[in-house]
Amino acid sequence: MAIHVVLVQPEIHWNTGNAGRTCLAAGATLHLVEPLGFSLDDRRVRRAGLDYWEHVDLKVWPDWAAFEAALPSLGEPFFFSTKAQRVFWDAPLGDPADVVLVFGRETGGLHSDIHEKYRDRFVTMPILSSHVRSLNLSTAVGIGVYEVLRQRRNT
Repeated sequence: MAIHVVLVQPEIHWNTGNAGRTCLAAGATLHLVEPLGFSLDDRRVRRAGLDYWEHVDLKVWPDWAAFEAALPSLGEPFFFSTKAQRVFWDAPLGDPADVVLVFGRETGGLHSDIHEKYRDRFVTMPILSSHVRSLNLSTAVGIGVYEVLRQRRNT
């Protein structure tokens, strides 16, 4: 029962480091789809993941096309976006044996082509304040991963 977290073109090293730590804590694999907005050699990425970064199950993909070709072998995908209609609580995140949680970059989310192709696989997290456009990427990753674990707890 694998969990895969995918960050498509992440831009902020702290978010990636924090997402890596969450993945490690939950036994999930972190996939990064290039281009990245930082270097993985950057000490700030490692510092955000503290001393855990070397233990993160990390896969780096050269671009979306390369990752997308492997997607069917990884599991059932769910794409997170503020533009989605279905709330993630209503999605069966814990049902598939292997689940893939896909998140877009901090400043622009996922490309419109991905929205079009996978529109029925998109979910959103409720944001009740009109003053907030979106959640922080690493916060959203944590919420998504732990919702998978919560749903699986009852199976």
